Amino acid sequence: MIKRRKLLWGALGLGVAAFGYLKMKPTPPEVGFTLTEDEMAAALALMAQSPIIDAHAHPGRTFVRDAENLNWKLRLYALMGTFEDKTVSDMREGGISAAVFNGVADFQLLSLTDTGLSATREFKTGEAWASYQRQIANLRALGDKGLVKPCMNPDDILAAHGTGTPGAILAMEGTDFLENDVSRLAQIHADGVRMVTLIHYHDNSVGHQMTGIETAKGLTDFGREVVVAADNLGLMLDASHASEKTAFDMLEVARQPIVLSHTHVNDPAHVTHPRFVSRELAQAIAAQGGYIGAWPAGIGITTLSEFVDRIEWLIDVMGPDHVALGSDMDANYKPVLETYRKMPLVIGALLKRGHAPDVVKKMAGGNFLRVWRETASLSNSQ
Repeated sequence: MIKRRKLLWGALGLGVAAFGYLKMKPTPPEVGFTLTEDEMAAALALMAQSPIIDAHAHPGRTFVRDAENLNWKLRLYALMGTFEDKTVSDMREGGISAAVFNGVADFQLLSLTDTGLSATREFKTGEAWASYQRQIANLRALGDKGLVKPCMNPDDILAAHGTGTPGAILAMEGTDFLENDVSRLAQIHADGVRMVTLIHYHDNSVGHQMTGIETAKGLTDFGREVVVAADNLGLMLDASHASEKTAFDMLEVARQPIVLSHTHVNDPAHVTHPRFVSRELAQAIAAQGGYIGAWPAGIGITTLSEFVDRIEWLIDVMGPDHVALGSDMDANYKPVLETYRKMPLVIGALLKRGHAPDVVKKMAGGNFLRVWRETASLSNSQ
């Protein structure tokens, strides 16, 4: 019995490490800097003036609620439940005005393998759409009970800012639920979804992922239809997790600015990783008006100070108009920003290092709002 129990908890630990670094009382990552009272006051003043927006998150892990047909390792992960009340409380305390609340389209396909998370089976007929409907209903329920304010347009974020009730922009990570039916984009838009990541860890009918086998392949013909339809709906498109060919194809087809909501740029002098993108793709994203969401995953960094270094590096590479915050909160790998309560420290550190308040405001939310406004304006175009 003892041996079996050790095996169970060992497998659980592996699943946790691979999919999201859950808050099972780990030692908090080191901050690596301090702020004076005046420096903290300056950070809080800026946050009071301008909305702070997380461009990619899974607050409280709503996507696991009532999930079915899971691999046994992911089932253990799901059994640890959801905690939206806790994370939304952290958002309020940390001054977060709004976040993109993501479902996970391919969750039930995933398993932990020798190379990390990957899809180990295909969807059964109708399974992906049923999963989407379950997840979006659970996300919408957060607004129905008053925990968050649903945001259908950029002005809703401005209205939520400073009210004490954070805004929620609904999104899906992966578009497996389309099942070769482009009309479903209109349905999810009607459901309140305002952003989609085309691909997660499963090569789907739209395109190919960056950590898969066929990374030289790009958008499918159906994927090109999806990008055009998303433009016409004013639905934001995220190329995170997409193969570079898929991402470049998205840039070629789209009229909207394409974004990478949570990643970093490969830097051979410091750190490279399959989940990071090339400098060429990053600069192409910037040239079309998009942004990269600075991602505080524990890949090559272990402190919050090093995450601030990473934000600065992105500003240098992309320019101040093309960097946002993409925390991947509650489903990240060894995050160095593990709670929204530390967001004032990030803002304070950037100000302390000499970044102009206007630059910090762009990174913290302004660039997200600009891209959303530009994308939403396309819905009225022919």
